[in-house]
Amino acid sequence: MKEFHDIEGLSENLKAIISCIDEGIHVVNTEGVTVYYNEKAAELDGLSVDEVLGRNILEVFPSLSEETSTLIKVLRTGEPILGKVQTFTNYKGSKITTLNSTIPLKKQNGNIIGALEVSKDITRVKELSEKILDLQKELYTTKGARPQRGIETGRFTVDDIIGEHPKMQELKDIVLKAARTSSSVLVYGSTGTGKELVVQAIHSASARRHMPFIAQNCAALPANLLEGILFGTVKGSFTDAKDRPGLFHLADGGTLFLDEVNSMPPELQAKLLRVIEEGLVRRIGDVYSEKVDVRVMAALNTNPWDAVKNGSLRQDLFYRLNVVTIRVPDLREHIEDIPLLVNHFIRKYNIELDMQIKGMSPRAVEILKKYMWPGNVRELENAVESAMNIMEGDIIYPRHLPIHIRSGAAAGRNKAGEKGILPLRRILEEREREVIMEALGVTGYNISQTAGLLKIPRQTLQYRIKKLRIPLPKNGQK
Repeated sequence: MKEFHDIEGLSENLKAIISCIDEGIHVVNTEGVTVYYNEKAAELDGLSVDEVLGRNILEVFPSLSEETSTLIKVLRTGEPILGKVQTFTNYKGSKITTLNSTIPLKKQNGNIIGALEVSKDITRVKELSEKILDLQKELYTTKGARPQRGIETGRFTVDDIIGEHPKMQELKDIVLKAARTSSSVLVYGSTGTGKELVVQAIHSASARRHMPFIAQNCAALPANLLEGILFGTVKGSFTDAKDRPGLFHLADGGTLFLDEVNSMPPELQAKLLRVIEEGLVRRIGDVYSEKVDVRVMAALNTNPWDAVKNGSLRQDLFYRLNVVTIRVPDLREHIEDIPLLVNHFIRKYNIELDMQIKGMSPRAVEILKKYMWPGNVRELENAVESAMNIMEGDIIYPRHLPIHIRSGAAAGRNKAGEKGILPLRRILEEREREVIMEALGVTGYNISQTAGLLKIPRQTLQYRIKKLRIPLPKNGQK
């Protein structure tokens, strides 16, 4: 590999690699002179590339100093500055917020030859997060009062946890027991298993059910923004900062649900731990703390002990959250509940899509049971909704299921060998049931017309309907 002897040589190679990147790239040499500056960086700063290239950054950006410029600081210290949020007004007068990471560039002998800064425009993310926070502030009433009509206080209850498998019955039992106290709760399980549903069910069954339920995905925002969103800010604490309460203030008296809590950086986890233990929140830039009464529930999509082991979850925070631990089982662990779940989703989307689907054929259900469900209940719900969008008639058949599920189920059967093969009698009965149900749907459940369509005697059809336990609507036999 060619060794770069100076920063200009490095910038020439960088051009070929990063010319299409949608982040601002700014590279300076040891004198602070810009040697590479892409179009995205120019767009963010409201300048042209020619105005910056070949000039010292302190000359081009007079608002910066040797103390405030991250590029100059990295040149001096040789230490990277990662994930720094900056809000500034560019030369066009537009207020921009960027997430910056600045790293030193070194030769193989360790000598610094420059610094590189990558800037990602998060202006829209910051604006939206603050708008949501402002809306929540307006919607929730003062401390101790019930939220206004229509405010989120938990949409789901324990009755929304669908399943009769022993593991699901155990889950419901734990939910009801956890609802009796205000202790912290840690919920974990694979993606799509319904962790937020479980958390909302606890809130809805608790004494806090009439108070706010606020959820925040910790992986959705950069750490600097997340800190302000959680704990609030005071005017002047940083550029463009306003007096704004955090989610802990808005959830006072209720529940704050932190999803993917292990995505928080360790230093922010330490601040979260302090708030949970002391019940005191200090806004960014403030010298005073405020008392809050918030039940914290958190979730991970991985085993929490593994998260502690790999360092993504602080051990002390884990022990504080781990008062009540709930694991939500994967769908493949309670595969017997698929028919119940399917019927639940059919009822849901019958309302949302203004349809009148009666059910799913046994063969289609069997295919769903053979599939491994990496996306769990969320994937099953999407499969039902997908089938209802493309089907005709009022019964969901295998051909209506997503192709990847049919293929995955077939692969699972083949992999299982002889154990994955159903008895011939059962296969024939299921196929017969499917054909009869489809014919009944075509004739509007007219028995005589269905018998004629299938070219069998009416009495034979009635016998097979009873034998195969095919459901008929009331007044359906004609």
